[in-house]
Amino acid sequence: MATMKSLIGLINKIQRACTVLGDHGGEGMSLWEALPTVAVVGGQSSGKSSVLESVVGRDFLPRGSGIVTRRPLVLQLHKTEEGTTEYAEFLHAPKKKFADFAAVRKEIEDETDRITGKSKQISNIPIQLSIYSPNVVNLTLIDLPGLTKVAVEGQPDSIVQDIENMVRSYVEKPNCIILAISPANQDIATSDAIKLAREVDPTGERTFGVATKLDIMDKGTDCLDVLEGRSYRLQHPWVGIVNRSQADINKRVDMIAARRKEREYFETSPEYGHLASRMGSEYLAKLLSQHLETVIRQKIPSIVALINKSIDDINAELDRIGRPIAVDSGAQLYTILELCRAFDRVFKEHLDGGRPGGDRIYGVFDHQLPAALKKLPFDRHLSTKNVQKVVSEADGYQPHLIAPEQGYRRLIDGSISYFKGPAEATVDAVHFVLKELVRKSISETEELKRFPTLAGDIAAAANEALERFRDESRKTVLRLVDMESSYLTVEFFRKLHLEPEKEKPNPRNAPAPNADPYSDNHFRKIGSNVSAYINMVCDTLRNSLPKAVVYCQVREAKRSLLNFFYAQVGRKEVINIIIAPLLWLLGEDSQTVNNIKIMMQKEKLGAMLDEDPQLMERRGTLAKRLELYKQARDDIDAVAWK
Repeated sequence: MATMKSLIGLINKIQRACTVLGDHGGEGMSLWEALPTVAVVGGQSSGKSSVLESVVGRDFLPRGSGIVTRRPLVLQLHKTEEGTTEYAEFLHAPKKKFADFAAVRKEIEDETDRITGKSKQISNIPIQLSIYSPNVVNLTLIDLPGLTKVAVEGQPDSIVQDIENMVRSYVEKPNCIILAISPANQDIATSDAIKLAREVDPTGERTFGVATKLDIMDKGTDCLDVLEGRSYRLQHPWVGIVNRSQADINKRVDMIAARRKEREYFETSPEYGHLASRMGSEYLAKLLSQHLETVIRQKIPSIVALINKSIDDINAELDRIGRPIAVDSGAQLYTILELCRAFDRVFKEHLDGGRPGGDRIYGVFDHQLPAALKKLPFDRHLSTKNVQKVVSEADGYQPHLIAPEQGYRRLIDGSISYFKGPAEATVDAVHFVLKELVRKSISETEELKRFPTLAGDIAAAANEALERFRDESRKTVLRLVDMESSYLTVEFFRKLHLEPEKEKPNPRNAPAPNADPYSDNHFRKIGSNVSAYINMVCDTLRNSLPKAVVYCQVREAKRSLLNFFYAQVGRKEVINIIIAPLLWLLGEDSQTVNNIKIMMQKEKLGAMLDEDPQLMERRGTLAKRLELYKQARDDIDAVAWK
């Protein structure tokens, strides 16, 4: 069966680990908030500090006027064997043991000022203090700032509400046991602690009432109605405490002696003698320790459930943002190649129709290219006036005898040259679409989001490859256009020449013997013939240009977009050719040279896998928290609950 020491010690261990990771409540249902705790609540001058010091048996808390406790103090008490030396440890200084409890008080003050400064501000970041002593019971208490109604000099007016909000954030949690400190020499009805406790725990199931300063009540009055449960009844019995007097504090009266004096007071008191066995700081400590053990036993299943759920949630988030990358170059290279393949898959899905975007390439071929071809200035180039000019210039001093072949060739070459513009525009339009698909694919590849440097390198390499594909595609489409000029389709013109011979002679339509063979009709006929031929070429290019563009750009983008990048990633030629000989010249031995080469390659790969610092910090935080939860689960499993 689990002992009280093992149960409370287990919670203390988990609580310390939570504090190290910055989990001290106030941010939803954290593990800290799931752990059963005892929060000490009271107004200023209620005797709260004296109660804690009586429970510990040591004078160690800061004292003074105004608000002295400005940060929560998580006080973990560990009972040791009789005769052992008492000492204290702070979580923020784990390797330092404090045997002098005056030094403990000074450290609490210094650590408070480290966070809040000298401005008397408050902070919800707790100070974690462990005390090991044979004079304590196993117990954990959280000392909270005293509730107040008026801000002191140097504090903002909001300090009253700020303190209440902090205290409320602790005591409203269902796993918090409330130790409400109220001075008996004042009306309990006005007690700040009881008022707050009743708001957050109306049934009183989580509240322990403590009445202090019983020995300085007005003569003829007592606190029996409260202590015996007739007034301000709670589910748990009230406990009376007799604090040290200010004179005892000034004289530094030993706390063990003060405990003995407290016992004598209750045993000899005519009002409270019959309650003596259930009064005093020693009884209060034992009562709280036993109750805390009971609550821990009850809450263990829900704590385990929270831990398991948290482990699942953290693992899911780590899977989403990515697990840590191995440090060896082989694993890094494998990771880089896998990320490249993930990008390549997304890019191909865009091209093949699994994702939107690839259809824009067809739009270039089906709409943009035909529209550009229709806008070519053939009407101007093949106008009667321009045809006459080109034919005349081609004839030179000797006009053509039968057909102006040179004129035809010049007109055709000039017309075909206009196709170069739409051809190059088609190449550029497809190039723009491919670049945009690269950009979208980079942003849509989830695996790359954690590696902005690598994503940038892949994007740069992909765009460089697209530039090469565009250059090759431009050369190819221009070759197609040039091919149409380099060899004309003879059959087309032979058919034109034979068509008039098929017609029957018509003497009435025969030209007059003195008609001009170079009339406008003649040049219009030439222009018409060239236009018909250019239309045939246009139909050919309208079909062949998309094929060339797809072959040179789209096909290559699907096949080898990152091939050059793959070669560069694992490449060692620069290191082998330049760096290694230089190291030899400097007198380095072969092993050193090899180590430096490996290191440089690792640095190169590591730089590519450089992550967003915020993401790395988040992963580190999650990994530490995951380790905390796993260790907490193992620690709980190690305790026999039955």
